[in-house]
Amino acid sequence: MNSTFKNLSTEKPHEKPRPVVMQILPSLVTGGVERGTIDVTQAITDAGWKAIVVSNGGPMTHEITRAGGLHIDLPIGAKNPLTAYLNVNRLVKLIREHQVDILHARSRLPAWSGLVAAGRTQIKFITTFHGNYSARNSIKRYYNSVMARGDRVIAISEFIRKQICEKYGADTDNIRVIHRSADIDLFDPAAVSPERVIQLAEAWRIPDDAKIVMLPGRLTRWKGHLVLLEALGRLQEYENLRCIIVGGHQGKRRYVRELHKTINRFGLEQIVQFTGNCRDMPAAFMLADVVVSASTEAEAFGRIIVEAQAMGRPIIAADHGAAREIITHGETGWLVTPNNANELADVLHDALLIDSQARNLIAKRAIENVRQNFTKDLLRQRTMAVYQEVLMD
Repeated sequence: MNSTFKNLSTEKPHEKPRPVVMQILPSLVTGGVERGTIDVTQAITDAGWKAIVVSNGGPMTHEITRAGGLHIDLPIGAKNPLTAYLNVNRLVKLIREHQVDILHARSRLPAWSGLVAAGRTQIKFITTFHGNYSARNSIKRYYNSVMARGDRVIAISEFIRKQICEKYGADTDNIRVIHRSADIDLFDPAAVSPERVIQLAEAWRIPDDAKIVMLPGRLTRWKGHLVLLEALGRLQEYENLRCIIVGGHQGKRRYVRELHKTINRFGLEQIVQFTGNCRDMPAAFMLADVVVSASTEAEAFGRIIVEAQAMGRPIIAADHGAAREIITHGETGWLVTPNNANELADVLHDALLIDSQARNLIAKRAIENVRQNFTKDLLRQRTMAVYQEVLMD
């Protein structure tokens, strides 16, 4: 075969290289930010693009590799100013070496290094605004503001979008709302075997006839445990009532002591039970008659609410933050005035008394809500759409 003809048949000299996306975050230990990073890594590689994640590593690093991404260790979350400065040059070198097109920052400290590095290399800079960050003073507000400086800013809820505009004056045209998601393969009532539920009930020593009120979430004051305990103090006419509080204390021993004092004050010693962290939350949700999210501060998203709905559990949540975007009051759950134990007690009373037909209808609507609005596939599709959009600017 003629060598010239052979070369012409295989070469693609004008083919555009596949886009390269670099996500940066402090570490890959655990949490919603890390899980979202992994999900998007999978979406990037599924699209035939190149995915790079820069972090200080952690137990979830192997999931980046499994999703087809490249992980690069860098102390990107270090709070030392010198390290942060050096990280700019390190990122610039990596961006040029890997021909990165988009730098996607998922946390404030890495975002500062990323913003400067993206500017130096003239690539697109995207942020995901994950939290309702405290902005008590001008210094804190300025530190947070880096998350509003992207060519596109992804807000994890409409509530956060409004916060970005009101607190940081971001251009509304550059903000895209992409809700966090639930893993509907994992959080699926049909996927949880009776054996798993029985095993957990036995481990927690829950009576067969118990009415279970469950509050999942780490033991920190703003999660509203004290509000729930006060509400339960008004519901002791239920002889078989149990309250299961799921979550670790993370060293907040003083708060744990306060919780136990409150339990004693309301005579709830035989009702309230602390389980610590749970490794099988889908099975835990299946035990619950009602799930409560009593946060006294507005949640940026509300993962517990979405996961409870995905499992078809009746959910009661404080009426602020992103809970309003997830729950349709009276249809997929109930919203109550934040920090109002009397109102929470009233709604809990009604929720515990609903008949099976009403319960099944709530479950059906809740599951449909999650599957239509809060899945991993939607998060992946919408994030990829933002990447494609910014590359066309």
